[in-house]
Amino acid sequence: MTQPSLPQPQLESAGITSEQYFEFTPEKLELSDGYLGYGGQDQLGFHLAVLTNMGLLSAIQHTGLSLWLEALDHCIREKLASVNADPEVAEAMLNRFNRAMADLTAVIEYLEK
Repeated sequence: MTQPSLPQPQLESAGITSEQYFEFTPEKLELSDGYLGYGGQDQLGFHLAVLTNMGLLSAIQHTGLSLWLEALDHCIREKLASVNADPEVAEAMLNRFNRAMADLTAVIEYLEK
């Protein structure tokens, strides 16, 4: 029997399949050290299912925009560090990203006042 594909969160809320539910939802949901889950079970599918049901637009509206920006910054910087490009191209991409992040930070700071 093959494992169902991981749920794929979208902007709007969406349903998951019954196969995804049975595969990725813990049979017994527990709270351990402040975390939802069960034992050492991999929680990725469960977390993606919750985000799929919630929708990313709803998730972002219920958390601070600056946190999402911080997560985006971290993720993109990791990817840029592993880019296999000429040093000049890599530096240009990093400079462009830094300018974009500075602009987004300024907008978010204004909106969160």
